This record gives sequence, structure tokens and C-alpha cells, in this order.
Amino acid sequence: MAKSAMMDRSQYTRSSVCLLLLLLQKCETASGKVLEETYLKWVQYKEDCVRMMENEPLLQADLICNRTFDIYACWPDTPAGSMVNISCPFYLPWYDQVARGVVRRLCGSNGSWERDGSGHVWRDMTQCEEEKEVQSQELWVKQLMVSFRMLYTAGYSLSLFTLVTALIVLLSFRKLHCTRNYIHANLFMSLILRAVSVIVRDTMLERHWGREIQKHGDVREMLSHQAAIGCRVAQVMMQYCVLANHYWFFGEAIYLYCVLISSVLIDNNKYLPYICVGWGTPLLFVVPWAVMKQLKENKECWAVNENMNYWWIIRFPILLASLINFLIFMKILKVILSKLRASNQSGYPDYKLRLAKATLTLIPLFGVHEVVFIFVTDEQTSGVLRYIKVFFTLFLNSFQGFLVAVLYCYANKEVRTELKRKLGSWRTEAAIACCAQ
Repeated sequence: MAKSAMMDRSQYTRSSVCLLLLLLQKCETASGKVLEETYLKWVQYKEDCVRMMENEPLLQADLICNRTFDIYACWPDTPAGSMVNISCPFYLPWYDQVARGVVRRLCGSNGSWERDGSGHVWRDMTQCEEEKEVQSQELWVKQLMVSFRMLYTAGYSLSLFTLVTALIVLLSFRKLHCTRNYIHANLFMSLILRAVSVIVRDTMLERHWGREIQKHGDVREMLSHQAAIGCRVAQVMMQYCVLANHYWFFGEAIYLYCVLISSVLIDNNKYLPYICVGWGTPLLFVVPWAVMKQLKENKECWAVNENMNYWWIIRFPILLASLINFLIFMKILKVILSKLRASNQSGYPDYKLRLAKATLTLIPLFGVHEVVFIFVTDEQTSGVLRYIKVFFTLFLNSFQGFLVAVLYCYANKEVRTELKRKLGSWRTEAAIACCAQ
């Protein structure tokens, strides 16, 4: 009887698809980690049920409904005409909320499980469903995160366009070739790579978790290491680009400090150290982080940080660079303030305006705005504060490239003068060519 109670392979596959679609609907606001854990717990629950059906002695009764596993819960032999109560399955993501609840089935008087009006086996699982308030809150969070994604995707796309154009301008005009603009160009490139890597990473994650589920093997494949390779590579590249971005900000800060205060590393022949700092330093941290992820935390797309010690491998250098940038920022502001005071004794309002302009210009250059939230990680915040922090972080990071491109290319007097000169030269050449014809 135990064998007859077990489903055949085709029925098992179809039922598995139904369950997994249910889980995807219930877990649509959750991370891939939650889905993976839910699936693994369900597999364990199913295996325990199969062992129970094979090993439990038969119920001694004249007429019974056979033991079965209906994908949702495990049902024992039940006497005809009685109701059976089973604890809510432990694999449910919200099991802590419904641990005391039960799911029920009714065994008919004829020894078969009662069916509803649509012909399906009747089952009452209202006590095991997620609370309506929690569902509405999760829906609100999902909509908020979709809005955040639209915001930073728009920001990175705008930054990408303006940065590529600015980079072409800086590299096209020979008179703009100098150490300062070479550093600007590398900063632009790091911001471009960061924008591209974020967009690619999001695309890979959506492709990985958004694939259509048609059979049981699709879920197993989706949760396999082979399927996650693409999004893991994208994740590593994104972390490298973020670190490179911060260290080119650091290079900008060092160069400006040397120009205004010191005299080290400002020679045109000393451009190589900036290359090593900007593109080489991130490798010293991203490679160990990727190795630790592979060895110790090789799950899904490496987007979740279970052990924060591994996350600090790449968090610490960002923190260090940002703090040094902040100190240099304060030092340079002090120098600018003293120079403006010395040269503007009679024009106090004008000098304060110029100081404010210099400050606003330096902030995006050094990435100083990140110091505000640098000690407040997502894991340490909750509720409204977390969403405020996420909003400002995503907004500032995504539109930072646009602001940098505007301030250090399109609004730069030197660049505008060269563009006007080149445009005038093109007009003159066009006029001469026209007259010659």
C-alpha cells in the first residue's frame, strides 16, 4: 500500500512545478537565498515524508484514505469519515509565523480524500498562509525596490552617456593632454565601467532568477553552481569597478593635494603611480574576496553576505580611501579658505561664494558624500532609515558620473575654450571650402 500511495514520476514532476510556481509567487519579494533555502527544505520535507510512507505500519481500520504526499504536506493513513490535521510544513519561508497552525484534509466515508467543486482534493491551509498585512508590506517593499532600480538605472544610463562623451572630448584635443586630464580621463573610465558593470550585473541577476520554470529540473538547474557562474563573474567585475572608482577618486585627491600643498607626484613623468593606485590596488582586495566567496560562501550569485568578515575584505579599502579623501578634502578646503581670505579682504561676500563653489566642486571629485553613510551598512539599518539610506546611496552613486562629467568637462573653462576654438576652426575651414567651390 505504501508503494501504491507514492506518486509516479510524471505526476511528481507536474506537482513539483505547481509547488515551485507557488513558492515563486509567495517569495517574489525575497532574495534568491530565500528561494534556495525554501527549495532545499522542501526537498528534505519530501524525503522525510517518503521514508515515513515506506516505514510506518499500516493503520488498522476497515476503510482508510491512503497516506500520500501532495507536494504541499505529508498525510498519514486516515480512517474514513474523519478529519486529519497536520502541522504547517517547516519549509515555508514564513514558518515562524504559522508554527502553531495546521493544514487539514477530510477523508470521505467511502475511503477516498474529499474533493472540492473543481475536482481537486480539498485541503484547508488557511492557518499556514502568510498574514495579509505581511503580504501587503512585502508588496510595498517590492514596488519601492522596483522604483529604486528604475531610478539608479536612469542615473547610470545618463552618467554613461555623458561620461563617454566627456572622455572622447578629453582624448580628442591634444591641448587637453596633461597629467591632470589623464587622471580625469581614468576617473571617467572607472565611472563608465562601474555603470556598465551595474547594468550588466542586474541583467545577469534578472536572467538567472527570472527564467521560466516548466519542469522540476529547471529549479535544480537554476540553483546549480553552473547556472550562477555568469552572475558571479558580473558580481566580481562590479566589485572591482566600484573599488577602482574609489581609488581613482583617491588619485584625484592625491594629485590636487600635491598641486596645492606638496610637490610630489605632479611631474608628467610620474603618471604611472596613479595607474598602479587606481587600477592595481582593487585587485589586491577583489581577488582575495572572490577566493573566499568561492571557498567559504559559494552560494547563488555572491550577492548575499552571510559572513561579514568576507565582505570587509572589500569594504575596508573603500572605507580607508573615503576617510583619507575626506581628510584631504578638509585640508584643501583650509588652504583654499586661507588663500581666498588673503586675496579678498575687501570682497567678503564674493569670497564666500567662491568658497562654496570650490566646496561643491570638490565633493563629487573626492566622493566625500559617501562618508555620511560609510559606517552605516544595510545590515545595521532597518525600517524607514534603511530605505532612506538606500535611496540616497543609489541616487548619489548613479548620478555621480553625470555630475563629474559636467563639472570637469562640460563646465570646465579650459575645455570650453578649446571646443570653441576647434569649432571656429571647423567653421573657417568649411567657409574656405565653400568659397573655393
